[in-house]
Amino acid sequence: MNVHFIAIGGAAMHNLAIALHQKGDRVSGSDSEIFEPSRGRLKSHGLLPDSIEWKAEHIHDGLDAVILGMKAKADNPELLRAQELGIPIFSYPEFLYEQAKDKRRIVIAGSHGKTTITSIILHVCKKAKLDVDYMVGAQLEGYETMVRISHAKTMILEGDEYLSSPLDLRSKFVHYRPHVALLSGIAWDHINVFPTYPEYLACFEDLLKVIEPGGKLIYCEEDAEVLSLVHNKGAALNTQAYRTPEYSVSDGHYLVDGKHSLSLVGKHNMQNLEAACAICIELGLSRDEFYDAVADFEGASRRLEIFRKSDERLIYRDFAHSPSKLKATVEAVKEQYPDRTLMACIELHTYSSLNKNFLPKYAHSLDHADKAVVFYSPKTIANKGLESIEPNDILSGFSNPNIQVIIDVNDLKACFEDFNRQAGNILLMSSGNFGGLNLDEIFN
Repeated sequence: MNVHFIAIGGAAMHNLAIALHQKGDRVSGSDSEIFEPSRGRLKSHGLLPDSIEWKAEHIHDGLDAVILGMKAKADNPELLRAQELGIPIFSYPEFLYEQAKDKRRIVIAGSHGKTTITSIILHVCKKAKLDVDYMVGAQLEGYETMVRISHAKTMILEGDEYLSSPLDLRSKFVHYRPHVALLSGIAWDHINVFPTYPEYLACFEDLLKVIEPGGKLIYCEEDAEVLSLVHNKGAALNTQAYRTPEYSVSDGHYLVDGKHSLSLVGKHNMQNLEAACAICIELGLSRDEFYDAVADFEGASRRLEIFRKSDERLIYRDFAHSPSKLKATVEAVKEQYPDRTLMACIELHTYSSLNKNFLPKYAHSLDHADKAVVFYSPKTIANKGLESIEPNDILSGFSNPNIQVIIDVNDLKACFEDFNRQAGNILLMSSGNFGGLNLDEIFN
């Protein structure tokens, strides 16, 4: 095939471009800006556009397909030219379905945990030599790309509830039509596109509707919202529940079933492991085979990732930004080392987290940290066109008067340097970059 990517620089888009290139397809692409690591990875495969701009001339009648990223707008000149020429236009998830429509499709969905669960499954499949295609939302150690498309008979797909493209406002995961779907949890997110909770919940209702006839839904019975959804909308489905397994913690080490030692930490990751185990059993492995294979799995990139380590201290980086993820991450680190002081910082960076009306969702999410800091940039709020918020709004929303609120990046740097002089574990949580601070330099 001859395929052109509009917005090739995105994390998912550039990985799919590389996967198709490796499969032997002819790939081109364009974007208005491309940052690292996408830029370097595209360049290494000869796929970096000659010029970083949108140009109608990039589109020609020799193309078999155009893949449209969310970054592009409906008036994008390349999109308009593709429509004029009648070239088939696909969103990212639509194109993935076309590649996987003859495979057994397993979709991992939920407001939290889906990247970790998918990563665990792929780690186990690799160790067990199970041949699967995949799409996962993080770069994994030992994997060149986040997407693989081959002749494998099964495809593991991380199912995102976000919009598919500027032309398709359906959730990405509805395109995948799973034979097996896993639902880890539901907690309102992405309020810039789902302004009410019922609108957000409807995405997951739509997922249940597209499970293939005779398919299965595996769900977390400890999540109240998931349980309610399954009871109300899942009557006609073949369902299977899972829950957090029995585990113990000793000197920072986690043990499941009294015999399986693990590298992952935290109750939420024990729950994620059990979810992944249910899927791997569907793939033909036993429970013991799964837990033996997963013992050395240390996590997906920026998912409770160990950034610095010594005998007296662990410094973690984490992608946590939603209330449920934040609370679970803080509790996990404190549970692992309850006798160590925990210093935690969250950067509010997303549309949801910087919305004044959404802040109360964060109530008590930082309570398990001994020293808690919330950082946000007024400039980021202005750039997103949101109503301004004040430090008192943060204190009120988090329901914790002991939180230190920082809005200046120089003050944040001083805070991190102070953290680094003290004894105890440090947890750094953000989907952004802490105002561009060089963490390697600060935490050397």
